[in-house]
Formats: sequence, C-alpha cells, structure tokens
Amino acid sequence: MRDLLRFASWLLLGLVVSAAAQQPVTGNPSTTAVAPAESTGDPLLDVPPMPQGNVTLVGGTVKNIDRVRYRLVIQPFGRGASMKMNFDERTHIYRDGVETTHLGIRKGERVYVDTMLDSHRVFARNIRVVTGGQAADSAGQVLSFQSGSGLLMLRDRLSSRDVAVRVTPTTMIRINEQAGTQGDLKPGAIVTVKFAPERGYRGIAREISVVAAPGSSFLFVGRVTHIDRRNGVISIESQTDSKLYDISFASDRVQLPEDFTIGAQARVMATFDGSRYRADSLTVEQPRSP
Repeated sequence: MRDLLRFASWLLLGLVVSAAAQQPVTGNPSTTAVAPAESTGDPLLDVPPMPQGNVTLVGGTVKNIDRVRYRLVIQPFGRGASMKMNFDERTHIYRDGVETTHLGIRKGERVYVDTMLDSHRVFARNIRVVTGGQAADSAGQVLSFQSGSGLLMLRDRLSSRDVAVRVTPTTMIRINEQAGTQGDLKPGAIVTVKFAPERGYRGIAREISVVAAPGSSFLFVGRVTHIDRRNGVISIESQTDSKLYDISFASDRVQLPEDFTIGAQARVMATFDGSRYRADSLTVEQPRSP
C-alpha cells in the first residue's frame, strides 16, 4: 500500500512538471531580444524637394481642375492658348488671401499662379484665387509718363504687353500707404492700377498705388523658401502679405549667415533698383526648426 502511494505521488509530480514545461515563456520586454524595425523613407510616397529655378507669375481663368491627378488648366489673360500645370502637397493655395486646399479652386474663377519648371512639366508653386475686387485691374512697371497729357505707359506684368493708362487730376495716387503725386510715376516704378468701373471711363485710372520706386528701401520679414547661391538669389515669403519676393544678393557685399537656410525666419533690407530687389543686409530671426 505504501509503495502504491509513493508511485502515485511521483506520477502526479511528473504531470505538473510536464504541464509547466509546455507553458509559453514570457520575458521582460526590456530584456527580450527583438530585432528593431528598420525605418526607411519611401521614395514613391515622400514629398520631393521644391524645384530650383526662376519663378514666373501667370494670371488667368481656371479652365479645368483635376483633383485626382492634381492638374490645373488655366486660360491666361490676353493669350490664346491654355496652359497646363501640376500641383501637389508643396503648393500653397490661397483664396482671397486665406490659405486653403485645392477644394478652394473652382472652374471659371480668376487665379494668379507662381510657376516653375519641374523637369519637363510646369509646377504651380503658389496659387492665389481672387473672387472679389481686391486685385488690381493691372499691375506692372512704368515705362513712361507724360504729365501734360496724363498718358501713362505700363508694361503689364501678367500679359507682358504695353498698356496705356490715362491719369487725371482726380486719380488717387498712393505710395507706401501715403498720399503721392504724379511725380512718383517714374520710369521703372512698380505700380498697381484700378480703373474707373463706370461706362465711358475705360482706360482712366481711378487709383494708382506705387509698390516700389527705384531707389526705395524695403524691409522683408518672413520665411526663407529658396536659396540660389550660384545666381545670388533668395526668396522670402513675406509674413505681411504672404507673397513671395525674389531678392538678389552679391556674395562680395552680403554674406549669408550659416543658419540662413530654407525654413528659417529672416529679416532682409533691400533696395529696388528699377528691375529687382538687391539685398543690403541679411539677418536670421529664428533658425529653422530641427
């Protein structure tokens, strides 16, 4: 009887040990050897860098928009052929000055597009949709002004055509948000013109704003969006009006600080020479976030 009880005890102990051996092993996660997942970017999904090169402003009417393939077709002002362009996540889209998405672009609306060449295609860097009367009827550079006759010849920025504008004693002239005179309409000045809307007053300027006069100094504060050291050009997205400004700099006159990189907040003093802005000084207010 004693031998039978001893055999039963040994049999029960064997069953317990066998069951314990079959249980899964759970270790401490901090000490468990697990191969780390390798994180690599997907070249097909990652947003490509912004293309390099000159920016050309094109204005026109939206003829078609493909929201699936991210394609836009516009009918430029004063031109016969339509223009196709692409946009993506890098594109900034504004509707009456407020940033939005491609849903804010509708067929038939007036747009102004900063375009660049991206390989073989035209890329839309910035798209500005204008629905109200905020935009000037014309904008460009003064070619000549005859004070006697009041004839102002303007090279329109969008159509690259010469436009004749009639200036009268009732035309309001402003420069730097202050009252100006006809003497401010000098050749080389960049101006915007709003025409009188009344019938019979076509071509007569109701208001002229001098945006930049030759020799004037300007302060640009905003985000650095482009740096071309070879050609000596930087681009600043102004925090005042959300517009992009290309500014030239001479390396023997102005040195770029080491932290003057794309994405940094910068302050640039520049002089308009009648054809472009030239940097006089460059400072970084806030380096790019890591």
